[in-house]
Amino acid sequence: MADANHPSDYDADAYEREVGTAVSLDTGDHVGDGGLPERFENPGLPAHQPRMADLDDGAAKRAERQVATLFGISVVGTLGFLVAYFAVPTDARMFFPGLGDVSTSNFLLGVTLALSLLGIGAGAIHWAKTLMPDVEEIELRHPMRSAPEDREKFGDIVLGGGETAQLTRRPLLKYSMGGALGLFAIPLLVQLVGSLGPFDQPFRRLATTFWDGHEVDGDGNPIFVRPRLMRDPQNTPVRPEEVPIGSVFHIQPEGLLDLESHILEEKAKASVVLMRLNPSDFVSEKARDWGYEGIVAYSKICTHVGCPVGLYEQHTHHLLCPCHQSTFDVTDDCKVIFGPAKRALPQLKITVDDEGYLVADQPFQEPVGPSFWERERL
Repeated sequence: MADANHPSDYDADAYEREVGTAVSLDTGDHVGDGGLPERFENPGLPAHQPRMADLDDGAAKRAERQVATLFGISVVGTLGFLVAYFAVPTDARMFFPGLGDVSTSNFLLGVTLALSLLGIGAGAIHWAKTLMPDVEEIELRHPMRSAPEDREKFGDIVLGGGETAQLTRRPLLKYSMGGALGLFAIPLLVQLVGSLGPFDQPFRRLATTFWDGHEVDGDGNPIFVRPRLMRDPQNTPVRPEEVPIGSVFHIQPEGLLDLESHILEEKAKASVVLMRLNPSDFVSEKARDWGYEGIVAYSKICTHVGCPVGLYEQHTHHLLCPCHQSTFDVTDDCKVIFGPAKRALPQLKITVDDEGYLVADQPFQEPVGPSFWERERL
């Protein structure tokens, strides 16, 4: 006998009249007939709406000129990038509303490269929307491999793409797009060649740090003035008696922390760790002689990939880079004893000035930071 929740006799027509085609979930179980329509109705495609360029040759000409203008803007942006790359000094600064004080070179390179990309992208979109075919087409499902006649037809479509895109009829589009795309590759090549070639010699930047002096002579060479060793971030000078055995100080050259610009770039090269050992612990005479009463200073920048060497083990006198575990022996010229680094940390020769503060007796005598293939040229 049927109950309200499990009827034995189900009147589908009555149920559909009652609730329509939706199935209510609060009236018990409902058994379907398992049937599906043999064929769904084809919804079809909306009627094609012709564009102005399809109906009026003058409108098509205007669209062609607009696309060529956008490609021309890309060309101007690319040429502007080249001018900015070679003509604008990397240390030039400018004020821009909303951004404040910015690098003139970086700003111009970014704007011109964006203009170059924008011209190509906008030109391609405008071309597709106004001149390329916009008729919607459908294809019925078929086996994965197309029939031979369909494959042949596809080849004809690919080969005839230039004709349907009106490249043959409108050479202005072809030449302007070719110029924009062809020139756009130049900035990428210029940056690659400029970074590897002799244009700017970027490898020399690691050979000069703030310890060499921040003022230059008439020939552009830095003037060394024996800067004091300043605590970072306190920016206070250090006396030898303030450095007990086993201590470690993070050090910057005098004047660096007072800079208003490029402070991070200079800190990335000039950072130093200062430690004091018992003079009898040194294995290397050079390490001891370049220090002062057991106090030694070494570059804080790992010679592997430039991470900060921030861990000091007092008992073994080892400096450890936490990034890739390169380990340096402070007693023996900070030579590498473990890890991927290939050369020792550069040592800063130190002494004291007339007022008893620790000062650099000379700048670094070798490039700081990661190894690079041009080191032998310095």
